[in-house]
Amino acid sequence: MNKQLIECVPNISEGRDIAKINAIAVVVETVEGVKLLDVDPGKATNRTVITFVGEPENVIEAAFRLIKKAAELIDMSKHSGEHPRFGATDVCPLVPISGITLEEAAVYAHKLGERVGKELGIPGYYYENAATTETRKNLASCRAGEYEGLKEKLINPDWKPDFGPAEFNETVLKSGAIAISARDFLIAYNINLNTTSTRRANAIAFDIREAGRVKYENGVSGKVMLDKNGEPVRIPGKLKAVKGIGWYIEEYGIAQISYNLTNINITPMHIAFDETEKCAIERGLRITGSELIGLIPLKAMLDAGDYFLRKQERSLGISEAEKVKIAVKSLGLDDLKPFNPNEKIIEYLLKDNTKKLIDLTVSGFAEETAAESIAPGGGSISAYVGTLGVSLGTMVANLSAHKAGWDDKWEFYSDWAVKGQAYKNKLLQLVDEDTNAFNKIIDGFRMPKATDEEKEARKQAIEKATIYATEIPFQVMETAYNSMEVMQAMLKEGMQSSISDAGVGVLCARTAVVGAYFNVRINAKDIKDRVFAEEIIANSEIIYKKALAVEEEVMDFIFSKV
Repeated sequence: MNKQLIECVPNISEGRDIAKINAIAVVVETVEGVKLLDVDPGKATNRTVITFVGEPENVIEAAFRLIKKAAELIDMSKHSGEHPRFGATDVCPLVPISGITLEEAAVYAHKLGERVGKELGIPGYYYENAATTETRKNLASCRAGEYEGLKEKLINPDWKPDFGPAEFNETVLKSGAIAISARDFLIAYNINLNTTSTRRANAIAFDIREAGRVKYENGVSGKVMLDKNGEPVRIPGKLKAVKGIGWYIEEYGIAQISYNLTNINITPMHIAFDETEKCAIERGLRITGSELIGLIPLKAMLDAGDYFLRKQERSLGISEAEKVKIAVKSLGLDDLKPFNPNEKIIEYLLKDNTKKLIDLTVSGFAEETAAESIAPGGGSISAYVGTLGVSLGTMVANLSAHKAGWDDKWEFYSDWAVKGQAYKNKLLQLVDEDTNAFNKIIDGFRMPKATDEEKEARKQAIEKATIYATEIPFQVMETAYNSMEVMQAMLKEGMQSSISDAGVGVLCARTAVVGAYFNVRINAKDIKDRVFAEEIIANSEIIYKKALAVEEEVMDFIFSKV
């Protein structure tokens, strides 16, 4: 079973006093197994978004400690800021990351809320997927009236807290209330305008957000139109799963539209940006950039990069780093302050920092290979040579997508470049995996063998590791052989001035196949399961012969052209 991971994103009502912010954030790291990912303060909003991740029990313990510390250090009776708020820890959502459902995360949200109410005496509400009633699902409803309206709200039977005291006591006077939830990944995203007008920023927010704007009898003024239930009639906005308001940020001297993108599968960041830009232009304004609050999934950044590449009719088959750079520049995420992907993209923050071969420099990789150690060996080198081969084919595809006069064929070459990138990434992963597979065999031989039970466990471990060490080079063979299709397509359809590059790519792929074939055969001979061993040898021989045939065909083609 995969390890359960949840992200917690508490928003505290302090964005100016760095000492207080740090004192609150640091308590998260007092819980073993919890990783503090991000602390993002905002002076104008007087609010800080803190992000941490870990296994559920550890995360809710860290959240409890943070809520307690925030209640000790933040006095809500003295708080002011642009963002709606009603508590020292204003909201505390739990977000499933892996191995856990929203329903399971909601159980932990309730567990956290119950403890906050009982032990800290702080009242609060469950919202989103943790809500106990439909009327409390919306955070805006739970927080309506903000801190200043809490005294009346808490004694209102319709708004009796889900946990904690239903009275405005001394604790509540200082710490306010809290909203706790389980929800999908939410992106807090602000768009910068070339105006100082909050009214104009709000007008655009109303154009875009799902809730839209209230409808008036005289169009933009007069009485609010009501439906048969006495509720205001609304004119829906353009985008689903979007909440938004306009505000003025004194720190930057501009107005912003502040969005919550509650489901980026429905409305991703780049669509919110583009639609806002259209509405801004219609109102005589323009966007100068945007600002990401907290963290973002890598996929959202890559999707944005692809979106803007398509608009430019450019190949999508470029590196992950280049796509992220395109997204940052296209969205203007560095307009107000530097944007560091390693600090803002959640996968980069969670990345395993174990030393990898593919992270070495070219000379470093060569030195590591030449050192007095058995690994990396021929298997890893075969995978890396295959990586270089398909990288050349991908290069030709990308160059062809840019060729003058071939504008109508850019998507054709882009598709091939995307395929090439996928092969390249798989082969890169196999560079390290081949060495890891070999090390598993060594680990097996190092196991104790004093008792019959230990001998049997050792024997099984070695057999399992040897099978794996045979499967990995077989995957190298398959991937390298399949990658030849990219180079073959570029030899026939790509820039003819680059046929030598595509040809070298084929030769590299052929070398990867042959080298990995050696490894399959040498490892398979030690496998006790001879049925498996003979089958994988037979299948690898088929790929080996096919690769040699492609090499011969390509050699003939190239010599016919030069």
